[in-house]
Amino acid sequence: MELDLSPKLAKQVYGDDGGSYYAWCPNELPMLREGNIGAAKLALEKNGFALPRYSDSSMVAYVLQGGGVAGIILPESEEKVIAIKKGDAIALPFGVITWWYNKEDTELVVLFMGDTSKGHKPGQFTDFFLTGSNGIFTGFTTDFVKRAWDVDDDIAKALIGNQKGKGIVKLDANVKMPEPKPDHRKGMALNCEEAPLDTDIKNAGNVVLLNTQNLPLVGQVGLGADLVRLEGNAMCSPGFSCDSALQVTYIVKGSGRLQVVGVDGKRVLETIVKAGNLLIVPRFFVVSKIADPGGLSWFSIITTPK
Repeated sequence: MELDLSPKLAKQVYGDDGGSYYAWCPNELPMLREGNIGAAKLALEKNGFALPRYSDSSMVAYVLQGGGVAGIILPESEEKVIAIKKGDAIALPFGVITWWYNKEDTELVVLFMGDTSKGHKPGQFTDFFLTGSNGIFTGFTTDFVKRAWDVDDDIAKALIGNQKGKGIVKLDANVKMPEPKPDHRKGMALNCEEAPLDTDIKNAGNVVLLNTQNLPLVGQVGLGADLVRLEGNAMCSPGFSCDSALQVTYIVKGSGRLQVVGVDGKRVLETIVKAGNLLIVPRFFVVSKIADPGGLSWFSIITTPK
């Protein structure tokens, strides 16, 4: 069967005035299912709030645009509230609870890529919401909720029946949200646009690697990542990944030409890539990119965290 390696755009899964959630579907990008990889994007408008949730997969989040606040609760740990901005990479291990909030005028966009091998559905993330119309507690009966939280009937019924919004809501401007704490950010996030460069070639481009050295939490995620930025008309020479089952790449900015060569030296893909595209290259296949005059940047996950 011929592999479809062509880059794809995410499609909206749900949303309202507060923002939208997008995902790449394994039916359109079969390599997601084959490689147990999930990919999604969260876009929040001003005062948009992504309700608290946990996922069935470990993942790396990367802030593509804007700034905001994230709440992160690691297993057996207290909540950390951190300020996030464009270029931030955040490791989210299996079982972590998160919420996201945008208090700025600029849209906040966060990319998620991760491992779905423990998930309900190979190739896609499944989120479990703590609140909202589809929150996990709405399925329990009143007597269970009363006993679990030691509350009276009225409060229990309110917890079950008065939950509004599905996944994302828009908060009133006067709602007071938890303030980020600078000391919470340490060890939780790394800004790839400000981090020391691992590779820097004059008039060509640079690379920043995300690994256990600069963000130890990726060791729990089991994934590393990198941000590659090419100058206009620069080339990323042909190369392959020998320690990663798949090369999963999201085009962050710009556009360019891409070619992939597979088994028996046959070119299996020749295309133009642009911001918003996600593409997956099989193990040992050789890939090369040439940036257009405006440059080309991409963020990739690597299946080893070292």
